[in-house]
Amino acid sequence: MDCVMVDKGPVAHKPPSSSGCQSSPLLSQGSPTKQNRSAIKYGELIILGYNGHLPSGDKGRKKSKFILGKKPSGNGVKPFRKHVVKNAQAAKALQDPQSHSVTYTLSRHQAVVVEYKQDEDTDMFQIGRSSEPPIDFVVMDTIPGNLRSTNEGITQSTISRFACRILVDRNPPYTARIYAAGFDSGKNIFLGEKAVKWYVGEEIDGLTTNGVFIMKPQEGFYPPGKPGVWREVSVGGAIYPLRESRSAPLKTNQIKDEDNVLQDGTLIDLCGATLLWRSALGLISSPSEHEFENLVETINAGRPQCPVGLNTLVLPKKGTLGLSDRQPYVYLQCGHVHGQHQWGQKDDKTARTCPLCLKDGTFIKLKMGCELSFYADSDPPTHCFNPCGRMASEKTVRYWSELPVPHGCQGFQAICPFCATPLSAETGFIKLIFQDNTD
Repeated sequence: MDCVMVDKGPVAHKPPSSSGCQSSPLLSQGSPTKQNRSAIKYGELIILGYNGHLPSGDKGRKKSKFILGKKPSGNGVKPFRKHVVKNAQAAKALQDPQSHSVTYTLSRHQAVVVEYKQDEDTDMFQIGRSSEPPIDFVVMDTIPGNLRSTNEGITQSTISRFACRILVDRNPPYTARIYAAGFDSGKNIFLGEKAVKWYVGEEIDGLTTNGVFIMKPQEGFYPPGKPGVWREVSVGGAIYPLRESRSAPLKTNQIKDEDNVLQDGTLIDLCGATLLWRSALGLISSPSEHEFENLVETINAGRPQCPVGLNTLVLPKKGTLGLSDRQPYVYLQCGHVHGQHQWGQKDDKTARTCPLCLKDGTFIKLKMGCELSFYADSDPPTHCFNPCGRMASEKTVRYWSELPVPHGCQGFQAICPFCATPLSAETGFIKLIFQDNTD
């Protein structure tokens, strides 16, 4: 069954620079104000496929990274009471415009309305495609980096306008929990007759059309463990195995020994975009921008050379280098790093022969992985993803190359976290071999 196409319809933070690698401070960014004094940072949500900023630039609530910080007062909500009514129209009459509610339409003649009440002990953050005020983080469909130059835009989105919500405890240890679906401008969530839902005894819950998937890493993200198993989270926050396809009309049995708590490194898939959750505590261990620049500078201090042109190469600290004669390139078949040259050019211009080992392979420009929240350790960027050429540390490329991310309605594939390009099935990364310390 195909994915269902969806109809189109906190504290201020300083936006990240569009040119540099992104660091991750513990406290919320921005100058102190009456509303933001020693602001507590809960964590970050980072969209996979963007290297520190959106291609068109970060604007308002539409950006590549969203910082979740403690709000001046709790705006969370929690279930309060249920009403069984005859139909959706009767449900609307019950709804208080000042309170939140979830309506489950069971049939033409029966619906259940769950009223929610204010929870001053939690902060609520909502994510979705809509630009309406209730959405804190506006997320659009991610176009893989290898397709962005073809101008193939997304004609019809599969991301829900009100995709999910995250509630964070305002008191330590600031536990964050995720729930499918978000409240609209009328403070309502409406699950229609065709949506997957169930009402057994006192239990009422449901799944959204294309689902909200989460994956928690085994043994943590930093240092990296192993990728976990993808699960689906319900409107009420329960965890279920994945359906046969994203919009399949049947649910499976609840996994009662798993919960919806976001741990550092959890991935959230919204059927069109995948987000990484980094907790504030986890980000303390990640490399800062200054530390990362020192790692790159250590490699540059070895004065790596192009074996053909004998010119000194310089690893870029921010994306790619502006000096074409010093920009490093790599043969993806062997990992030997060169400067730009014409030696070994094939007639089809898609492959070249490496002058050092004589292996034929793709010859591409090296680009730095600048979104430091994606790094699984603080080691130097000595490897690159295949076939995009984004550089990162060995543990980082190994972790992401072993992590299948939802693709389409039923598929999974490993991608580069910095540009969302699908990784090579043979080897998703390559060790870089520099001709350095030659003086």
